[in-house]
Amino acid sequence: MIKRFLIIFLFGTVTLFNAYAQVKPANYGNIPDELVGYDKYMKAYKYHFIEPLIFYGAGREKPFPTGLKEVRLGFLGPLEGSILVREGTQMLQGTMLAIEEANKRGGYKGIPYKLMVHNDVGLWGAAANEIVAMDDEGVWAWLGSIDDIVSHVAIRATLKLEIPNVNTGDPDPTFTETNIPWVVRTIPDDRQSSYIMVNKIYVKDGHKRVAMIRANNRYGRVGTLHFNRTATRLGFPIVIEERFKDGETDFSTQLERIKKTNPDAIAMWGNAKESALILKQIRAMGLKQPVYASDRIVNNTFLEMAGNLAEGLVTTCQYNPDADDPKLKKFKAEYHKRFGMEPDVFAAHSYDGMNIMIKSIERAGLNRAIIRDVLTDMKITNGYKGVTGELVYDGTWNNIRPIYMAEVKNGKFVFSPAQKWEREDVIYKKPSSRYADSGGYR
Repeated sequence: MIKRFLIIFLFGTVTLFNAYAQVKPANYGNIPDELVGYDKYMKAYKYHFIEPLIFYGAGREKPFPTGLKEVRLGFLGPLEGSILVREGTQMLQGTMLAIEEANKRGGYKGIPYKLMVHNDVGLWGAAANEIVAMDDEGVWAWLGSIDDIVSHVAIRATLKLEIPNVNTGDPDPTFTETNIPWVVRTIPDDRQSSYIMVNKIYVKDGHKRVAMIRANNRYGRVGTLHFNRTATRLGFPIVIEERFKDGETDFSTQLERIKKTNPDAIAMWGNAKESALILKQIRAMGLKQPVYASDRIVNNTFLEMAGNLAEGLVTTCQYNPDADDPKLKKFKAEYHKRFGMEPDVFAAHSYDGMNIMIKSIERAGLNRAIIRDVLTDMKITNGYKGVTGELVYDGTWNNIRPIYMAEVKNGKFVFSPAQKWEREDVIYKKPSSRYADSGGYR
């Protein structure tokens, strides 16, 4: 028993060291050098979220269970009573496919995996109850969710109960800033989309007066936060920001106010249905400005509702669904065969997320703390290539891999690598760097 404890302790210690040692000086959140806050004036005394939080807690000494007939894994997603049911269903299906394939390979040492499915409805407190229920069920780790509020509440419960979580759908930039060492995120966040969209709208396309219309919820508020900040740092704050409620269908009041500001371009940040209706009403009012949108429009619902009016609209996507990648093509074929539909961004990322979780369990064994160690060990997980691309963790275990642009051409989304920030493209003149000599963090 003492020997086993020492082995587990050393394993955990090495894992923690690897996670710490893999972090290199870099801008937090993959922010371009030109956009670091206050960087034109002086270097900050301390930069947060650069180094991962090390978990020193107990749990690695717990013995592996015996006599199990199934290995339970949790799922939390919007499956009913939410505006995100379509997205939640796709996320569940991607998760199911990964588990079914794992069971065909023999499960965990001959023991089948079983998915314990839980619904979220976007209510404060309800998500915590679902995580408690998962703990009662004896899950070893859980996957989810999409809704920002649900995800934030759920990971507070996962911290208390010490259950590893892989988030594959919540793009809230603040999600991993909670510094909860039991949580990793595999889908790039809205911070990455904001930088790329600001670069496209202001720097590449040359617009100066941009109006924003966004969902009046946490997704809209937090999602546009870095967009607005970045535009302001370039010297072009949003000229007006209008809001709409989930399920709203008449946006004439908001659009009339936008029209009076005479913007160069209009940006939308919301779900597919509302975004399509807004676009149609923009054109019905005679507004001809270019329209940009958040990545949740990348689905057939938006294209079907918007029709020809979607032509030329630009957004981002967390991966390239049309990549010439054998692994992605195989996944899409198997998904369509199993569920009779094309996978979306949530299905693809949940498929990758569950595969990462399963691989961590098979490497660590049935011990939550050691599963957590493997999930957060950057030496093991960084560079993992799934159907959505490589996993590139920053110091908060947030995936910051490069994302893609998406433009509607001939009725379909066409994807291309996002254009990077270049110093010569920056609107303001940035002073010479102070980091070359100091060696400090950016």
